[in-house]
Amino acid sequence: MATSLWRNRSLAIALTKREVIGRYRGSFMGILWSFFNPVFMLTVYTFVFSVVFKARWGGGSDSKTEFALILFAGMIVFNLFSECINRAPGLILSNVNYVKRVVFPLEILPAVVLGAASFHLLVSVLVWLIFYIVFFGMPHLTMLLFPFILLPLVLLTLGLSWILASLGVYLRDVGQIVGVITTALMFLTPIFYPVTALPEQYQTFLLLNPLTPVIEQTRQALVWGNLPEIKLWVLSLIASVVIAWLGFAWFQKTRKGFADVL
Repeated sequence: MATSLWRNRSLAIALTKREVIGRYRGSFMGILWSFFNPVFMLTVYTFVFSVVFKARWGGGSDSKTEFALILFAGMIVFNLFSECINRAPGLILSNVNYVKRVVFPLEILPAVVLGAASFHLLVSVLVWLIFYIVFFGMPHLTMLLFPFILLPLVLLTLGLSWILASLGVYLRDVGQIVGVITTALMFLTPIFYPVTALPEQYQTFLLLNPLTPVIEQTRQALVWGNLPEIKLWVLSLIASVVIAWLGFAWFQKTRKGFADVL
């Protein structure tokens, strides 16, 4: 898995750049949309949840800005996951011309989508950082740990993308099912509320969600300046590596039939 990604890194980087630039090609503001979108969403979140619903984060202050930054930190992580997962089932179907080329490494396509999603994540983090500096001053040094906190989710997303990209070729309904699941997952993940807001009997089920520890540790590092829980991070990393390897193995085993099905 690692060898294949490393060997084709130049091609993956080139396709990622084309993916990012191509999304905004022809628009008036071009790639600036990748900056204005998170700014707009952060503004909407602030208004809807802190003004309309008058929501307050458990254990936090009454600051509307703080609430928006806490919520947006969770959305940044979830958007990375959902963008890749939602696109995965149609990834091979939308690149049929690559399937016909025997020498093309199809396995890098999920990595290309992940790279494009990571670019948008970086822009969103930059927007979050600007707002934090303006309203609260310099961020915590624990923010530097964010890439390490995100690593298990990146590997998990890559593994699931390989599986869904393969299944999407043989089962065309997968894309519809995944769309429903990710929508439900957004509300079953502690994005708009803390884990402690749920009764104890439900908190255990919420912690089984692989997105929960990543989002919780992201908030701890970005907002409150706390170190991540090492044991939980290591366990998440090991599980994610296994899922990524299984996803890659499944993709490589099933790709032989792509040309016949398509």
